[in-house]
Amino acid sequence: MTWDLLVVAVLAGAANWVFRALPILARTDRTVAGGWLERVLASTGPAAIATLFVASILPTLSPDVLRLLPAVTGTLAVLVAYLVRRSVVLAALCGAAVHGITVWLVA
Repeated sequence: MTWDLLVVAVLAGAANWVFRALPILARTDRTVAGGWLERVLASTGPAAIATLFVASILPTLSPDVLRLLPAVTGTLAVLVAYLVRRSVVLAALCGAAVHGITVWLVA
C-alpha cells in the first residue's frame, strides 16, 4: 500500500465520520429554524447520496448496452419506488433487488 492511498483512505474516512457525527454534535434541536446550520445539515444527506450514485455509476458507463442495463434498471426502480411510496428505504431495496436480478439475467 502506498502512502498516497493511505492518506486518501484516511481523509475519506474522516469526511464520512464528519458527515455522520456533525448532525449529532451540532444538537439540531437548538438551531434556529431555517438557519444556515439547519440548511447545511439537511443538504448533507442528498449530497452523500448523489456522491455515492456518481461513484457507483461511473465504472459501468460504456457503449455496451448489456453492461449498462443493470445500472439503468436499478436506477429506474429506485425512482419509481420512491415516487410511489415516498420511502427511501423501500426505494433503495427495490433498486438493489432489480439491479441484482438484472445482473443475474444478463450474465
